[in-house]
Parts: sequence; C-alpha cells; structure tokens
Amino acid sequence: MDATSFRLGLRAGVPFGAASFLLSLSFGVLARETGFSPTAALVMSALVFAGSAQFASVAILAGGGGAPAAIAAAGLMNSRFLPMGLALAPSLPGNRWWRAAQGQAVVDSSWALAMRPDGSFDRWFLFGTTAPQYVAWLAGTATGAWGGRVLPDPATLGLDAVYPAFFLAILAPELRRRRGAGVAAGGAVLAFALVPFSPPGVPILVAGAAALWGLRPPPAPRIRAEARAS
Repeated sequence: MDATSFRLGLRAGVPFGAASFLLSLSFGVLARETGFSPTAALVMSALVFAGSAQFASVAILAGGGGAPAAIAAAGLMNSRFLPMGLALAPSLPGNRWWRAAQGQAVVDSSWALAMRPDGSFDRWFLFGTTAPQYVAWLAGTATGAWGGRVLPDPATLGLDAVYPAFFLAILAPELRRRRGAGVAAGGAVLAFALVPFSPPGVPILVAGAAALWGLRPPPAPRIRAEARAS
C-alpha cells in the first residue's frame, strides 16, 4: 500500500465528498417520495454508488415507468464506466477478478484525479479519493431517506445545481488545454442536441463519442525554417 498516495487521495476527495453528501441527500428524499423504504434507498446507494444512474432510475419509477425501463436507463447512464475501466485496467495488479474488484472504486472524480500525465493511474490515490465520497454518499442517502419528511424540498435549497457544479469541477483542469476544451465543447453540443427527445442516458453516451477526437495523436511540431537551413 502506498500510504502517501492514499492520504493525498483522501485529502483530494473531501470536497467531492461534501458534494456527494448533498447529492445523495436529495436522492434519499426523492427515493422516499417515490415509494422506496429508507432501507431500500440505502441499499441501492451502497450497491450502485452512481448518482446519475440512481436519479435516472428513480425518476422513471416516479413517472410511472416499470423496473425494466429504470434498469435500462441506469445501465445507459453507467455505460461510461466501460471505457474508463478499460483505461484503468493496465494500472491495476492481479488477475482479472482482482482487477475487477479494484475497479469498483472508480467514480468520475477519482478516475479523473488519479490519472497521470502519461495516461496511467495511481490506484492508491484513486482509492483514497473515492473513500470519503462513498462514506458521504451513504450518509447523505440515510439522512434524506430517514429525515426527508422534515427536510425542505431539495429544489428550494438549490441542490439541483450541485450536480452540474460537481462535474464542472472535475472538468475544469482539462479546460485549460486546447484539446480538452474542444472535446468538452463537442460533447456538450451533442448532449444538448439529444436531451429534448432521447431517453435518459443516451445524451451522455453519445456525448462520450466526442472523446474519440481527443485520442488523435498531437500534430508533429513544425520545423523552423532556420533549423531546416542548417
């Protein structure tokens, strides 16, 4: 165990843990209003631990949709973890089952923060970043599910703004790079174009295709005229 990387990850994960608490509190309230028992809401958070998938499935159930539609929406929302897992896998030791177990610690922020400049990942930093977020996610869900009846509507508290702010915080470092900003802009255009008429999860899945543009090799540096002359 790389204790230093783990501690640094814990420190980096605390702000995201605070956001996770607010998001999961909102989920706990919504799940309770949809008909989930507090225990069921907490179990879902413990096993799924993916806000976009959980909100999508609960929203479909609240709108009268069935379990198959809710599961399909959650699967689409979580499909982004497939390419993320493929990128992470070479940095994880052990056989495929042990690597798969370690991969359960991946969430959006920990994956982004643990990436090294060469494209590999610091797995202990990733584990450390995820730990406070997982604890906060469970605590927020429990607070919202058991105390939801005495809490005000999450929308009146502005908690609906936490989610986009959460992902913008993850994206911010990449926006300083020209290629990262271009990929983000392309993904945003695709997502906004699809949101009005596509099922939940599809806009995010299609927007991920913009990342393929970022895989292009960088252009070769131009050779100055004086260098060619020499």
